Amino acid sequence: MNIKNVGVVGCGQMGGGIVEVSAKAGYHVVVLEVNQAFLDKGMANVTASLDRAAKKGRITEEEKDKILGRIKGTTSFDDFKHCDLVIEAVIENMEEKKRVFAALDKACPPHAILASNTSCLSVLDMAMATRRQSQVLGLHFFNPVPVMKIVEIVKTILTSDDVVAAGRAFCDSIDKKSVLCKDTPGFIANRLAIIVVIATIRAYEQGLATKEDIDLTMKLGLNHPMGPLELADFIGLDTLYFIACAMYDELKDPAYLPPVLLKKMVIAGQLGRKSGKGFYDYK
Repeated sequence: MNIKNVGVVGCGQMGGGIVEVSAKAGYHVVVLEVNQAFLDKGMANVTASLDRAAKKGRITEEEKDKILGRIKGTTSFDDFKHCDLVIEAVIENMEEKKRVFAALDKACPPHAILASNTSCLSVLDMAMATRRQSQVLGLHFFNPVPVMKIVEIVKTILTSDDVVAAGRAFCDSIDKKSVLCKDTPGFIANRLAIIVVIATIRAYEQGLATKEDIDLTMKLGLNHPMGPLELADFIGLDTLYFIACAMYDELKDPAYLPPVLLKKMVIAGQLGRKSGKGFYDYK
């Protein structure tokens, strides 16, 4: 498939990053948000990211303007009618994702591929909300999207090989390495990494050591780029909680059971960097 026009549902942290890298690669991009306020905020973040790239000399001002010119914001699914690939990047909630996929199925042309950026949920369940199950796959990007070089391609038992090949070609075109995995909870990265983060939160909750000493040990002792508690704040504690709950519900493995401390922090609105406070204070 020759992909020229890309759609993105959601212009938050992940969706905005996908918009940016797609437009940088020369694609015409349509990005949808639930209302104009969220759309304006998302586009402001994309513009700010490109401004930083221009100031660092990674792109020219002229290139920045051309990239922004390839992006169209919308609040209507109807604007996906010319898209060849649409990537969903909304909240990690299956009912909301099914609603989005059903709407995309109606709005997109018959040939269009529909993809989810989910980090842990069943892509097949989303595909079943459409009449094009063989054209649905997962394209799980990593945060921050403009920096991280890998994408997990998730193939369900119904995804066609041609669609997987198109997904790989798209990843190549935006300068991302891709790996192929089954449609199982957490895929590759989260299936392994979440266990470490959850175990670290549980150890901190039990008083093993200070958060600073735990993170420093993991960084200097195991050569991690950031400690697990710093990583949790970066991911977002609410997102981490949703992922852990979804994986525990599916696998029934107690290693994924969210610690009480994590749940309480989410209830208190201490979500990490995005809220200004998590395990660390960012205010």
